[in-house]
Amino acid sequence: MAVQKNVKKHHNGTDAKLLIRKHRQSFMLNELELQALTKYFKKYKVKNHAKFLRETVMTAVIKRFEDDYPRLFEDTNSHGSENTIQF
Repeated sequence: MAVQKNVKKHHNGTDAKLLIRKHRQSFMLNELELQALTKYFKKYKVKNHAKFLRETVMTAVIKRFEDDYPRLFEDTNSHGSENTIQF
């Protein structure tokens, strides 16, 4: 019988193993994009560039998931279709 080690839990109850970053993603920038990003880093004193980019991307992803999540009573006017009778 194998002895199972105690798995460390993160402060929110997530297994620490799931939080290890081992999947690399990369992207290319043109000169103007790089200049804009560099200017932003300097202006707002961003020290950890990788953390900033990761948080920015994940914020956009999570917001999109929340926006696309189905709702029971969805406002139809916000999507351009109206339930009005036209004569």
